[in-house]
Formats: sequence, C-alpha cells, structure tokens
Amino acid sequence: MLSLLNLLKKHYLIVIGIMLLLLYLSPYVILGEDAHIRVHDNLDSNVAWYKVLADSGKLFGGVHEKIPNIMNGLSRNSLEPDFNILVLLYFIFKPFTAYVMNEFLMRFLAFFGMYLLLKRHFIKEDKYLIIVAGTALAFAVLPFWPSGGGSIAGLPLALYAFLNIRNRQGSKIDWLIVILLPFYASFVLSFAFFLACMGVFGLIDWIKTRRFHYSFFSAIVIMTIVFLFVNYRIIYEMFFSPEFISHREAFNRGNWSAVISLAIAIGVFIFGQTHVIRLTHYIVLPAIIAAFIIAHRKKVNVRLLKYLFLLNLLFSFIFGLYCWGGLKKIKEKWSIFETFNFGRFHFLEPPVWYICFALALIVIWQSTKKFGKPIALSLLCAQIILLFLFNDELKYRYFHYPSYAEFYSKPLFQDIKKYIGKDPADYRVVSIGIHPSIAQYNGFYTLDGYVVSYPLAYKKNFREIIAPELAKNQSIRRYFDNWGSRAYIFTAELGKHYMYDGGRKKIHHLDLNTDALKRMGGSYILSAVRILNAKEERLTLLRSFQNKASPWKIYLYKVE
Repeated sequence: MLSLLNLLKKHYLIVIGIMLLLLYLSPYVILGEDAHIRVHDNLDSNVAWYKVLADSGKLFGGVHEKIPNIMNGLSRNSLEPDFNILVLLYFIFKPFTAYVMNEFLMRFLAFFGMYLLLKRHFIKEDKYLIIVAGTALAFAVLPFWPSGGGSIAGLPLALYAFLNIRNRQGSKIDWLIVILLPFYASFVLSFAFFLACMGVFGLIDWIKTRRFHYSFFSAIVIMTIVFLFVNYRIIYEMFFSPEFISHREAFNRGNWSAVISLAIAIGVFIFGQTHVIRLTHYIVLPAIIAAFIIAHRKKVNVRLLKYLFLLNLLFSFIFGLYCWGGLKKIKEKWSIFETFNFGRFHFLEPPVWYICFALALIVIWQSTKKFGKPIALSLLCAQIILLFLFNDELKYRYFHYPSYAEFYSKPLFQDIKKYIGKDPADYRVVSIGIHPSIAQYNGFYTLDGYVVSYPLAYKKNFREIIAPELAKNQSIRRYFDNWGSRAYIFTAELGKHYMYDGGRKKIHHLDLNTDALKRMGGSYILSAVRILNAKEERLTLLRSFQNKASPWKIYLYKVE
C-alpha cells in the first residue's frame, strides 16, 4: 500500500491527467445512448457500417463476398478491414458500448503517447513536467474523428517508438508498438504519410552520417508490411480485381485556381480541417508566435520549434497543392493521384502543433523569472479549458443535434418495419431528408448510402433516379457527379441537408425517375419531409410514424 502511495505521489501529474480525462469522457458513461456525439462522417456512416458488418456475419468473409444490406450488394472489400481493433469492438460488443470503448482507448493512447514522446525526446528536465503532462492532456482531449481510432491519436506513440529505434535505444516495447499500431489505425488516412516522413527523416540521417541505419529502416518496412496485411482487401480491390471499377475513378476534385488553393492551404494551416480539428488558432498559434518574438529578442536558439512549425506549414501547403487545378493533367494521366488523396499530410499536423505548443511554453516560461512560469501555465490551462468546452456533449447539445438514441430512433423504425410486415431482405428502401445510415442501422436494406468506394456502374444507375432533381440544382449536381460517395436521394428543394426533424418541412415539386427507382428494386421511401406532389410521382403515402422519444416524423411512401 505504501509503495502504491509513493508511486502515485511520484507520478501525481499523470494521475491528475487521467482523472481529468475520465471527467472529459464521463458523459458517455453517465448518459449512455442519450449522449450527444458527432453526426458528420460518424453516425451518418461509420457507426452504421460497423453494425451492418457485425450483423451480416461476413466480417471475415472472402474477397468476393457481398453485403446485401447496402446498395443491392456492396462488396465486403468496400467496408472496413477485418483485423481493425475498432471494427472488432463492434463485432464483440453492442454498437454504443463499442463506440465508448473506442473513445476511451483512443484518448488514453493519445495521452500516454504524447507524454512519453515529450518526456523522452523533447522536454527532458523534470521541472517542466507539468508542461509535458498538460500538453499530453490537451492533445488527448482534442475532438478526434472517432472512426480514425489511432490514426491521429496514435501518432505520438509511433513517433516515440521510431525515435527510440533511431537513437539505438529501441526496446521490445518499441517494436511491439511498430507491429501493433497498424491494427488500430488507418494507413490511407495518416500512416502512409507518417511512414513517408520517417523514410525522408532516415534518408537525411543516412546522408549526414553516411551510415545506413538498418534497424530504423527495418521498422519502416515492418510497419508498412503489417499495414498492407491489415488492409489486404484494399490491396486486392486496387490491384487484383480488374473487374471492380470504383466510383472514385470518376472523382473530379481539387480543380481550384492557384489563389484559391493558396487560401485553402492557409485556412488548413490556421484552422485545420473537419477530420483534423486542432483548435490551435485561439491560444496555441499566438503562444508559438510569442515564443518566436521572445527568442528573437533574447537571442534564444529555438531551431527545433522553427523546423516543426515550418513542417506544419509544408503539410498544409501540400494539401493546397493537391487542390490546385494545375495538377489536373497529372491526375487524369495517373488516376491513383485522384482516387488516393495525397494531400492528407495534414493529418500529421495535430501532434506536431502540440509539440510546438509545449516547446513554446518552455520559451515563455524562461522569458522572465517572475512572470514567465505563471503565463506559460495560464496559457496551458486556458487551452485545456477551451478543449473541454468543445466536448461532444456540450458542443452538439448546444447546436441541438439529436443524441445517439434519437438519431437512430430504434423503436420508431421498428414500428415502420412491423407495419410493412415483410422480411427486409425482400424489399429495398431509400431515404429523403434523413441519412440512409439510420435505415441501415435499423436493419433495412437500402439502395442509397454513404460509402467510400462502390462500383462506378452503380453510381451511374443510381444517378438515373435523381437525374431530374440534379438538373434543377447545380450545387447537388456537382456534389454528386464530382464526388458521389453520398449516393443519396438529393432534391433541389432540400439541397445538401439530411436532417429534417419534426416532419414540418415539405417538398412541393419532387421530380424523381420512379421507373429507375423501381427497376433497381426500390419499394418504399422513408421521408422526413412531406411530399406534396406524391401522386404525380406515383408515390402512395401509407402512413406517418412519430413518437415522443424520436425527433423524426417519417412519412412512409410506397413506390407504385
């Protein structure tokens, strides 16, 4: 007992950090499914994919297997990898339990990874341990994209292991990190770019020292091989399945002028991007600028801070370059540059920003004997408080988003299923005014959906259904034709909005190709809005559904 108390006393900052992290995560435990969480690229997609995949019994299905619930039989390869820890959580536990477990795992990984990285490689003096622990906590409570798992949250731990190996201090733990992280992170989102940076870093070392570091390059090769093993489905689909042509082949993104591309790069550098929210523009960036000014006046060497700051600037400008129309001919000649987003180096920015923040706080701490330390700690506390205020529960409750339970509204959709009275496998539905993921989550078989890769032929067939509506609205036409990962029943009157609650909104002039809808197997429309010209569209309103526990009022239309 005494030894435990001594251990807690020695590492009291870690204990405080863990307690605050648990406080941040407490709404999930206290509120359960009444908690408010991110909808965009989360409830509207990934969570439903994981549940459908777990329920299908085809998680470990062969490379030719189909998931019948989505798009008349979506290739198993188009959904998440079998051996991803996040996906396995949904296979073992109920969806919300899996979601919460992922949140805990992701944030504790971020906290300890950043703590170890800063303490071992950047800020070694014990008197600055509060900066190390505080920065680790700040990084751990970032609004990470939930379905990214360790894609961003695990980067500090990965860098920690690689730097240990590079400094010839690698242990068995470091090699375990190299081997195991690919099972909880995305190669295409972040780690392909992380490994590319490690390769450049190792190459610079090789040129400088004229010695080849076998262990370091072996770590890069081993992690890459494990990632390729985990993502064997993507590899098969890209290189060994010529009959599969993804809708991504028709992507036509990033054709902006040089001026707009530059503005995008600057915007990403300052504000981040929706999947890479950093919240660094209020306090972190000003603190770094202040540190540069102090260093210049006091002639303090902040070379590392400068290099890391410029590295983030480079990452943002690579993203801007990817958006530049001047690369259109290259993308047309080599489709890999269009289908694979090479601009995602900006996914590496969050940990680099917070390393810069920690280094900047040290400069501010050392600036004056009397005020330096309190100013540095005040800035750190302010950033942590800011991040706590962006907790999902506070943020999405403030914007009146539905809770997890409200979004999926299981009792409401079970009532609809009972009313239809047939096996969901025997008919297909589409949704209007709500995300198709809601129907998918509740066991319906949908023609529509939000998927990162599906057959281009299916996109063309589905387009026939919504072609009359796309012709009326340039915004949704470009959105679908140039991207199309959301194969939704778009309408000119609703635009790119998919959450109409209460049933108050109406569509006056719906214009769908119902023949094409019927040809693809569409039998019912689940609409969150009233369709006033339903008869002209050969749609029969069967009944509306609503209950007190759900924000939706669903009009069930039969396609005649």
